[in-house]
Amino acid sequence: MAEGAIATSQSGESLLFLTDEQIRKGVEAMYFAYRGFTADPDRILHQYGYGRAHHRAIHFINRSQGMTVNNLLSVLGVTKQSLNRVLRTLIEDGLVESRIGKRDKRERHLFLTETGGKLERELSGAQRARMRAAYRVAGPEAVAGFRQVLEAMMDPELRRHFNTLKDNEA
Repeated sequence: MAEGAIATSQSGESLLFLTDEQIRKGVEAMYFAYRGFTADPDRILHQYGYGRAHHRAIHFINRSQGMTVNNLLSVLGVTKQSLNRVLRTLIEDGLVESRIGKRDKRERHLFLTETGGKLERELSGAQRARMRAAYRVAGPEAVAGFRQVLEAMMDPELRRHFNTLKDNEA
């Protein structure tokens, strides 16, 4: 059987055999794709003096307006100190609003302001355009396969966060 071929086991299940070289090329493709994926937002963020941590916070606050600081900490997987620095800047600059919880006064709920929403649309618009172009070239089967690969690479806890976001879309 050729290297990188697909074989069918006795149970009929497809098994994918990839060489170390093919895996290495996939890893390198991910690195270079990530550089491309973040290049446009990085240029936009630089104009504001922000970094990728600010972008991730803006993205997830937009996806779940009203999420608590603790939920954002869990989704981002950063330290409280690190997130507080990012949130402080975004709040001071008028991009994020922090509101006291109605049921639990200790909770802080996060919302993008109109200005924050505008920046989020600019950042995500650049990434969506890049993804849309790549998806168009790759075709629907490749898009579905790519998504399966990404989900399979996620740690179980992160997959739960991802699925929660997907569930919120329905």
